[in-house]
Amino acid sequence: MSIHPVQVVAVTGGKGGVGKTSVSVNLAISMANLNRRVLLLDGDLGLANVDIMLGVTAKRNIEDVLNGECSLKDILVDGPCGIKIVPASSGTQHMASMGAREHGGLIHAFSEFSDFVDVLIIDTAAGISDTVISFVRAAQEVIVVVCNEPTSITDAYALIKLLHSEHGLCRFNVLASQVRSQQEGRTLFTKLTKVTDRFLDVALQFVGCIPFDEYVRKAIQRQRAVCDAYPRSKASLAFKTLADKVDHWPLPASPRGHLEFFVDQLVLGAVNQ
Repeated sequence: MSIHPVQVVAVTGGKGGVGKTSVSVNLAISMANLNRRVLLLDGDLGLANVDIMLGVTAKRNIEDVLNGECSLKDILVDGPCGIKIVPASSGTQHMASMGAREHGGLIHAFSEFSDFVDVLIIDTAAGISDTVISFVRAAQEVIVVVCNEPTSITDAYALIKLLHSEHGLCRFNVLASQVRSQQEGRTLFTKLTKVTDRFLDVALQFVGCIPFDEYVRKAIQRQRAVCDAYPRSKASLAFKTLADKVDHWPLPASPRGHLEFFVDQLVLGAVNQ
């Protein structure tokens, strides 16, 4: 077993449209800029987003690995600033509803990378599918992305409630996205904690805000990450601040700091569903 610690972070959000993939991509690039070796997994296994957002072409994807046609290293795509991307398939219903055996095949492929990765970031799909729950349960840290819309707060609460009541997760990091000010982000966090404090025994940690920034839209139109295309923009600086925080999160003690633990947990979660 590898003794190399790997930080495994799942980025999720309950609903679509909160900027989750943008957070995943830009956090990955910002971590790479801290000289971390970053693997970014597109965990939306039915509707690939990461490669489209970055304008990279994936000749093969996770489905090819599961079919035994190639290894995980054969499908890796080079991203900005040295990140490596594990592309998902797009528009494949079969991939969006993987069973336990397929989950196991997918995640066991990761063990070969244990000694070559410092950070694994998982961009989960929207919603609360079995695949989303499996990825989040297996991660060491969970970032829940919310924006200032009632449906975003409601869906984030529903996700946290499900993960807590049915899977025993008690600690969540909350990131306010697309906000106009720090105060708006803080207010958004307070709205969520008022509900969780009343009904759930969980601890929410506010990890900051990503401001609404026109440069994010411009970067998306160019199929670039804002941190790569406009590194001095407000959003890019906010992602850098977030990466600094994530980089200082303590790595769990052995064996939870091993990528193999992530492998085992994900397979176990898939089997138990």
